[in-house]
Amino acid sequence: METFKKNRTRIITLAVLAFLFFTAIQGMETKDWVITVLRGLSVGAVTFLVASGLSLIFGLMDVLNLAHGEMFMVGAYVGWTVFVRPDTFVDVIPPLALLCVGLALMPLWKVLWGKYVTTKLIALPALFLILAGVILSQTFARFPITKWDPEQFALSPGTFALAASQGNLRLPEPVIFEGSALLAIVGTLLGGMLLGIAVVGFQMRKQSGMISQELPKRALYVAAGIGLFGLLVHFFNTPLTNLLLGMSNTLRFFLAMGVATLVGGVIGWLIESALIRPLYDRPIYQLMLTLGLAFISVEVVRAIWGRPEFTMPKPDVFNGTGDFCPATNIGDLIAHQCSTILLFDGRIRSYNEVFVILVGVVVLIGVWVLLQQTRIGMVIRAGVQDSEMVEALGINVRQTFTFVFALGVALATLGGVLAAPSMGLSTGMGAQLLLLALIALAIGGLTSFPGAAAGAVLVGLLQQFLIKYGQIGIDLPFLAEPFKPSPPLVPSSTVLLMVIILLVLPNGLFGRSE
Repeated sequence: METFKKNRTRIITLAVLAFLFFTAIQGMETKDWVITVLRGLSVGAVTFLVASGLSLIFGLMDVLNLAHGEMFMVGAYVGWTVFVRPDTFVDVIPPLALLCVGLALMPLWKVLWGKYVTTKLIALPALFLILAGVILSQTFARFPITKWDPEQFALSPGTFALAASQGNLRLPEPVIFEGSALLAIVGTLLGGMLLGIAVVGFQMRKQSGMISQELPKRALYVAAGIGLFGLLVHFFNTPLTNLLLGMSNTLRFFLAMGVATLVGGVIGWLIESALIRPLYDRPIYQLMLTLGLAFISVEVVRAIWGRPEFTMPKPDVFNGTGDFCPATNIGDLIAHQCSTILLFDGRIRSYNEVFVILVGVVVLIGVWVLLQQTRIGMVIRAGVQDSEMVEALGINVRQTFTFVFALGVALATLGGVLAAPSMGLSTGMGAQLLLLALIALAIGGLTSFPGAAAGAVLVGLLQQFLIKYGQIGIDLPFLAEPFKPSPPLVPSSTVLLMVIILLVLPNGLFGRSE
C-alpha cells in the first residue's frame, strides 16, 4: 500500500496508457494490429539504440550530446561502405590505424608531458597541433584509396547501392600506390603521435595534482597491436579485399554492423577525451561544441558520400523470394531466407519487424546485464547518484566517463547501420532520430535506462498506430465519416504525448526526482 501511494501518479499514468493501447487495437482486425504493433516495436528498437546512449551519457556525465543523431548517421554510412564497397573499407584501414597509434599512446604522452614540460601555455600544444596537421596533410593522402565520385552518376554511391541490390555489383580497379610507401607510413605515424601529444597538452592545462610516472605498458601494447594490424592490412590489401567480396552477403552485413559499432566507440572515445573532458565545468560550451560537431559531421558526410539519398541493400538472409515465400513459420523463414512471414494472415517483414526488434532486445538485455551485474556497471550506477563520492573512494571516474561516452556513441552507430536498409541513407536521418530519441527520453526519464526503452516503445507505437488509422480511419461520435489523421499529425503526436506526460510526471515515467 505504501508503494502504491508513493507511485500512485505513475501507476495511474501507466494504466491509462495501457487502456488507450487496448482501446486502439479494438478498431482493427487481428492481422492489422499485430503488424502495427511490430512496426511500432521496430521503430522503437532503433529509437532506443539512440536514446539509450543519450541516457547513459547524460545520466553519468550531465552532458547532452547534440551530435548523437549525427553519430547515428555516420554509423549508417560506415556500415554501407563496409557492405557495398569493401575495397574502399580495406584501403582506409592502414592510414587510420597508423594515425590511431599516436592517439593510443596518449597515456605515455601524459607521463612524458608531466615529467618534462612545466609550462601551461597554450602555445606548445598548439604548435604540436599545427605540425601534426601539416605532416598529415602531406602523408595521409598518399595512401591509395579506391573511391567513388558523387558527382558522376555512373560512379556515385547510389549507383553502386543499386547494383549491389540487384546482385551485379562491379567494383572499379584498385588504385596503385604512387610515391614512397615508407614515407607515407612513417609520416602518418609521426603525425598521429604529434596529434596525440597536442591533445594531451590541451588536457594538461586543465589538470592539477600529481601525474603518475609509471610507464603505461598497456597503452604500449595496444598501440603496437594497432600499428601491426594496419601494416598487415596494407601488405595484404588485395587478398583481404577478395576475401570480403567472396564471403556471403549476410556475413558481410554482420561485419558492417560490427565495424560501425567499433568506429562509433572510437569516435566517442576521441570526442570525450579530446573535446569534452576539458569542458566539464562549462556546460554551455559542451552544448555548443557538440552542436558544432553535428554540423561538421553532416558536411564531412556530404563531402565523402555526396548529398543525394540512396539505399543500403538488405542481406540475402532477409531478402529471399520464391515458391516457399512468404514463410508460414520460423523454420521455413530460416530455411528459405524469406523476406516476409505470414502471421495472422498478414505479411511481416523479416528484417524490419523481426531482426531489428531482436537486435533491440539483445542490446537492452546486454546493457542491463552490464549495468546490474558487472563492476563497471556498479561504478556507473554509483556515479549517476554521486560521482564525487565515487571518485573519493579511489575509483577513476574519468575512465568510466570515457567508457560510457564511447558506449553511448557505439550504440548510436549500431542503430544507424541497423536502420539503413529500412529507412535509407540521407544527411537528415540523424536529426530526425535525435528528435525522436530526445522525446523518448523525456517521456521515460532523462537518466533512466529502462525509461529510454519505455519511451522509445511508446513513441514507435504511437506513430505507427496513427499511420495505420490514417489509412482506415477512426470512428468518432458526431462524424459522418471516419476521421483519418493526416501525416503531419504523426510527428506532432509524439510531442503532444511528451507534453501530457511531463505535465503529470515532471521527471518522466521512470525518472528520479532530483
